[in-house]
Amino acid sequence: MSRVVANGKPVESEVLPCSLEIFLSDLGFPPRSVVVELNGKAVAPSMFAQHTVQEGDRLEIVQIAAGG
Repeated sequence: MSRVVANGKPVESEVLPCSLEIFLSDLGFPPRSVVVELNGKAVAPSMFAQHTVQEGDRLEIVQIAAGG
């Protein structure tokens, strides 16, 4: 099992390496409901399928909340 750091905490995943889109789905996040920084760089939701998450990567995942 591979490990990454997400939001400052170690996360183990059996799907790595994989696209960011698949990784987010594996964690239970609908991909279009979050903003992600991968290894210090912001990734647009439209690019989640083109970015690969690998063991040792660092992610910051922020869920978008609607409100008024």
